[in-house]
Amino acid sequence: MPLVYAGVCSHAPGITGRANQADPTVRDAFYASFDQMRRDIEATKPDALVVIAAEHFANFFMDNMPTFALGMADFYDGPIEDAGWLGIDKFRAPGNRDLSERLIKEVMQTVDVSYAEEWKFDHGIAVPLHFLTPNFDLPIIPANINCQGPPLSPLSRAWAFGEALRRAADALPERIALVGTGGISHWPATPDSGKINEPWDRDFLDRWCRNDRDALLDYDDGTVYTDAGQGGFEIRTFITVSGAAAGATGTVHFYEPIPIFAVGCTVASYDLGATVGVARLI
Repeated sequence: MPLVYAGVCSHAPGITGRANQADPTVRDAFYASFDQMRRDIEATKPDALVVIAAEHFANFFMDNMPTFALGMADFYDGPIEDAGWLGIDKFRAPGNRDLSERLIKEVMQTVDVSYAEEWKFDHGIAVPLHFLTPNFDLPIIPANINCQGPPLSPLSRAWAFGEALRRAADALPERIALVGTGGISHWPATPDSGKINEPWDRDFLDRWCRNDRDALLDYDDGTVYTDAGQGGFEIRTFITVSGAAAGATGTVHFYEPIPIFAVGCTVASYDLGATVGVARLI
């Protein structure tokens, strides 16, 4: 079946862990966009949700850091962080080992990818799932891109990973939804935590909505680090979704800098039913 959904969202731990400290008007609008994303995903009747995240040294470390990894298990526990700190209770999310293995085999035809039969979800996946699958009734296939420890994958390889995921999803009989999670600009765990480069974010989202491959790949890590913080390396997850949705245009359903959440909070999606149109950025 063709890929049935492609979108992106933020995953910062403050989104749930510091919810009571945010401006309620902005916070509630952000949460409402997450809820609409959930309904949009549910409307496509997916058999599984692939969540592309940047794992934060919870499972993968510098002694064994895969560039790309996919989960291949029947279930996943989370959050690995303290539940009180993150504001998310401990959960067990269902997987689908058989479907995951078939997806991995298809991805391997064009992109080398590692796999993990054990995976504890950190906030990078737990925060989106808290909003998108609150009943944990949709099988999850986690995907990780190394956005933490240099050398990082070239952005062109993130795009290729997205293309490989699209080919794999299209080759399977199951309906696959795809969500990338990450930044955009943010400086986590530094004295600049809470700093957000709004103009940089909006320029990136404009490129993302246009699905402009050349513009999306026209970044270098040194400039990203300066302009968007080390958290900006997570644009790889967004670019992977762009590669999977090549030919589609996107809509930003929500973007707003929320300093207490320490990130420019984003919810956006691609229209997979149309290959032409006008992107809209709000």
